[in-house]
Amino acid sequence: MEGTITIVQEGRFQLSDERGVSHQFVLGRTALAETEQLRPLQSRQARVRVKYTDALGLISLVAHRIELLDPEPLEPVGA
Repeated sequence: MEGTITIVQEGRFQLSDERGVSHQFVLGRTALAETEQLRPLQSRQARVRVKYTDALGLISLVAHRIELLDPEPLEPVGA
């Protein structure tokens, strides 16, 4: 699923997809991301792709991998 992280709280986040639909996620135990990495993505309104599975008994999805789709260009050295 692709979209923008709009809300971050502890190990949970909300992603708004291209249609404007919001999806609730929790970071999985084996997620290739840390909670601290989510806040900068939210602040930048960066587009991401989330690999996930359904969570049994929860209203959220379990995020296993978050990929940045539009990385910011690096600042030139000495700029």
